[in-house]
Amino acid sequence: MNSSTPLKTNTVSTKPTSKRLNALLAPRNIKKVTMTTLMSLCTLIILSPVFYMIFMSFRTRREIMLDPLGMPKTIQWENYVNVIGDMNYFGTLFNTVGITVTTIFMVAMLSSLAAYPLARIRGKMSNFLYFFFLLGMIVPPFAALTPLYLFIRDLGLLDTFAGLVIVYTAGNLPLGVFFYTSFIKAIPKELEEAARLDGASYFKTYWYIIFPMLKPITGTLAIFVTLSCWNDVVNPLLFITTEAKLTLMPAVLRFLGTYSVDPTQLFPAAVLASLPLLIVFFTLSKQIVNGMTAGAVK
Repeated sequence: MNSSTPLKTNTVSTKPTSKRLNALLAPRNIKKVTMTTLMSLCTLIILSPVFYMIFMSFRTRREIMLDPLGMPKTIQWENYVNVIGDMNYFGTLFNTVGITVTTIFMVAMLSSLAAYPLARIRGKMSNFLYFFFLLGMIVPPFAALTPLYLFIRDLGLLDTFAGLVIVYTAGNLPLGVFFYTSFIKAIPKELEEAARLDGASYFKTYWYIIFPMLKPITGTLAIFVTLSCWNDVVNPLLFITTEAKLTLMPAVLRFLGTYSVDPTQLFPAAVLASLPLLIVFFTLSKQIVNGMTAGAVK
């Protein structure tokens, strides 16, 4: 005798439990999702000009004119080949890197040497000198162009890299003094007192005790100095007259015509000028962010 047994089917409910649903709709999670969405949207808006510049650099002039917002149909590598030769890319890049690195070194050394006594010596004269340095941060740069030009001319440094480095150093020195003075004031004086008890002079105390501790804020300062030197157009055109000594941005400016612009040259030139900074940032992004955070927290 055959007996049939009914089949039992196990059904698993896919409906989320009320506990999970409440956790998902918790105010904290809603706030997190909202902030993530807003930050992603802001990032997309900020990076959209960069993506547009990169895409346009690979298109032909006809494609850009007919469809300004379209994607490149074929990759036009010859745009970059032509621009590299026309703007003397590697020569101008070498000039820019050399001037920038030298300026960072000069600003870091001079501003830290000035900030150390300003941070440690109390008195009216020290406060006066400190605010005198800060005045350089509020003076419009264009207001100082004529005096700077006459000063560099009298020194005989027109059309030289040294003259341009002096201009950049003078322009960034107030910011360096401001950064270093605020940072040194937060360093305990007991470290210096212990060094002096061991017979160290003021300069040795600065060089072996204070200056190594300025590494975080020096990284932050280097970012500001790099951007000011790299993106500058006016000073190289004013103080440099030899084409072989120009920096990147004036070389990019040459592709802006008086009555017309060739996008197949301008966009690749802009990408090439930005590429070294992007490579440095993405390579050292962790160190840069940690340095800026340490400088701010200190």
